[in-house]
Formats: sequence, structure tokens, C-alpha cells
Amino acid sequence: MSHETFMVTGAMGCIGAWTLRNLVHEDVRVVATDLATDPVRPRLLLSEEELARVTFVRLDVTDLKQVRATVEEHGVTHIVHLAGLQVPFCRANPSLGAQVNVVGTVNIFEAARHNWGQVQGLAYASSLAVLGPGHLYPETPVKDDVPLHPETLYGVYKQANEGTARIYWQDWQIPSVGLRPYIVYGVGRDQGMTSDIAKALLAVAAGRPFHIRFSGPVALQYADDVARIFIACARSGYQGAAACNLRNDVVQVADFVARVQERYPQAQLTVAEDSPLPFPADLDDSGLRGIIGSVPHTPLDQAIDATVTHFRTLIAAGQIDLGQLEN
Repeated sequence: MSHETFMVTGAMGCIGAWTLRNLVHEDVRVVATDLATDPVRPRLLLSEEELARVTFVRLDVTDLKQVRATVEEHGVTHIVHLAGLQVPFCRANPSLGAQVNVVGTVNIFEAARHNWGQVQGLAYASSLAVLGPGHLYPETPVKDDVPLHPETLYGVYKQANEGTARIYWQDWQIPSVGLRPYIVYGVGRDQGMTSDIAKALLAVAAGRPFHIRFSGPVALQYADDVARIFIACARSGYQGAAACNLRNDVVQVADFVARVQERYPQAQLTVAEDSPLPFPADLDDSGLRGIIGSVPHTPLDQAIDATVTHFRTLIAAGQIDLGQLEN
């Protein structure tokens, strides 16, 4: 058993579930926190015996006292902070979005600050939503330190979190690494428009048609790789407040579909025409490489096969809701 104790916030989400999987497979003690108590997504990735090795704690990140108590009581040494409300939820309830995404992140930094020494590393989820439309960034690949122009409240909140991280390093020398995922795909990714990439692979596994609602260039990041990147950043010992782009596979959505159909000729996938997402796809990840060295990257074809195979296993076992393909 490792001497580490990881706390993962937002552990019931897709990246959270994959983070739990990686830590459990490393035999690391892990405290999984979320408002939800039923491990729906972690159960897609971990056996019941493996889930029994995880300490699940119901945690509201907007409650500073509760956040600090959890870090202290469980002897947390590393934090992967993923808890947050996504774009449509922030738009529907801006005040709650700010409380969870901004105040919740401040509370994580406060808990780390008051327990620094016991806590040795902190990685948190920012988002590519801190950037503006691709035309604002004519120089490619787009670097970490370009001007930020978020066009959603969610992006504004994530920009605030990057500022929070900078000030905690400036004023109290609490280091952190923030990561800006773009399109994360894999088992467990089932919410938001960009989940269409994962849902397309679920549709292939189920033998159903599926329409991807966007086109153009995108950066794809396999969920297992993203989880391993978060873990590596929390362990990195980095001194500063970095906010890093992720890159991995930069492809046209149509080319992604063509690669899937080449491997699975029965795939019934279509793509919306002339519907690009409003973010640059050609991203520079040299900042991340400078922190963790080699960036985990499962080759795209291998990740496609692993995801389809995993989905087929879940479908055969009756463990996944195919209703998500209608959303």
C-alpha cells in the first residue's frame, strides 16, 4: 500500500471515475468525494471488490468547514479537484454555478493551505472554455499563456479559478497545476454536447445509428489518459501556479468517424456539417510536458477499440443505459 492518500472531488464524474480506477489499480488509498453517493460511473470501471477499497464521502465543496475536515480527518496528501457544474447548469443557475465552481475551488485551496505539509500536491480542472473562438489565436499551436476570452459563465468561473491558483502561490506559496481538457471521451462520458464522441462509440458497440452534433477540428483526450495526467500533476512537486493545455489527438471530426468506420464497417455514424465548436483545437502542451515529462497518450485507434470493447461488455451485462443515445 502506498503512503499516499488521494482525495478526488467530483469523483462520480467521468474523469473522477477513471482517476479512482487508476489509483485503486496502483493500490493507493483514495477518498472519493461528491454530492452523489451512488457510484454509477465508477461502477462501470471498477469491480465491487475494487469499489470496496475506496472511501466514499459525501462532500459539498461549498462548505469550507466540511472540506477542511475531510482533508484533515483522512490525512489527505494529494488532491485532484474535479468537482464543478458544467456549462448548461451554470447558465441555468449562475449563482449556484459560481458557488460550486468558484467558491468550491477557493475552499479546496484553503484546505490545502491550512494543511500544507500533510498535503503535498494539488491538481485541479480548469477548462478550454477559458479561451475564446479559434480566430482570436492566429499563432498555432496555441500556448498556455495566451489572452483568455471566455464566452460562457462556466469559462469565466474557470478563469477565476486559474486566478485563484495564481494568488495562492503568490501570497502563500501553495503550488498547483490546473488542466484545460477539451473533448474527453471514453466509458463514463455521458453528459454535454462534446460527449457525442463517447456516445458515438457506445452506439457502435450497441449497433445503433448516432449523429455527432458538431464538426471541424477538435482535440480528443481519452479519459484514462486524462485521469493519469491529473494524478501525475498532483504528484509532480511543481512549484508555481500552472494552467496547462491538453493536446493528445488533434483530428477533424469527420476523420475520427472515418477511422471508426474503417475499424467497424457496420458503424452508422453521421456528422453535422459546418458546425465547428468555438475553440481552437491546435493546442501547445509543452507547458504540461515541462511539468510531468512524458504525457500519457493512448493511440487513438487503441483507445477506440478499448472503448468499444468495454461498452460491449457493459451492454452484455446490462450495466449501461442506452437511453443516453437519445439525448
